[in-house]
Amino acid sequence: MADLGMNARAWAIADRCEQDADVLRIRALRLAGGTRVIDAGIDVPGGFAAGRALAQLCMGGLGHVEYVPLTIGGETWPGVQVWTDHPAACCMASQYAGWAITPEGFFAIGSGPLRAKARVETELFVKLGYGEDAARGVLVLEGRTLPTDDVAVWISRKSGVAVEALTLAVAPTASLAGGVQIVARVIETGLHKMDAVGFDVNRVVSAAGTAPLAPTARSDTRAIGRTNDCILYGGQARYTVRADDGELAKLAERLPASASPDYGTPFYDIFKRYDNDFYKIDPMLFSAAEVWLTSATTGRTFHSGRLNPDVLRASLFD
Repeated sequence: MADLGMNARAWAIADRCEQDADVLRIRALRLAGGTRVIDAGIDVPGGFAAGRALAQLCMGGLGHVEYVPLTIGGETWPGVQVWTDHPAACCMASQYAGWAITPEGFFAIGSGPLRAKARVETELFVKLGYGEDAARGVLVLEGRTLPTDDVAVWISRKSGVAVEALTLAVAPTASLAGGVQIVARVIETGLHKMDAVGFDVNRVVSAAGTAPLAPTARSDTRAIGRTNDCILYGGQARYTVRADDGELAKLAERLPASASPDYGTPFYDIFKRYDNDFYKIDPMLFSAAEVWLTSATTGRTFHSGRLNPDVLRASLFD
């Protein structure tokens, strides 16, 4: 797969964010070593505009993010719409939260195109056949602690990008911007599930999806529940795939969140049931509520899953 320049694209978005910091209600600062840090919700309010920019950073500049009204359960909900013509690179090599940032005394999960330069998730990037030889890199962190120079040095060593050539954007889950960038993963979750069941995501030609926006929660744990539920019970994802009808029919049955035995209650309750340990939850849960798979070969579309407004209301308005 050709180098699509996601780090350069994301760097240009970060430049625009810094220039419009006051309008976006964010803050850009430089660490002593020269790393640019963009705070989108820790010591600043952030907002929907910042959340859209954060989602675009996560998707390496190859994802398109807009706010749209959605009809769920006969009601109109505010929502986010995302699409990309480069789903494997944009979603799996960039947006997927797959890099654990673990220098001493710090923890966050990293998303964004710097993952495609660092390629510490060796098995995944071998399957994707994608990498970037970027001189500058952008990483998005989900958390409540701003990265320090020590964190930047750790990331620099792992990625091979100089500290002064790094941009690290960060927002908590329980913030407007943080909530948007998580809900904007509605198509990424399905791609990750495809990969988990052994389907080659490079065969996905294009993808589009929608999910409702989560009201900001009173804690990050509650926000984890709400943002996940927006995808599990309110997300809709459509994929165009190079595959025959038989293969897509079988894949469609496995793809929606309802295919998991953990499906059916708010994610916060599921999370508590498993002692707040993501790794104990059935990985087959994480996907959109409703999916459509269209064969790029035959033109037939296969549909599975459904929206679940009752669980969604219980999660978002408790």
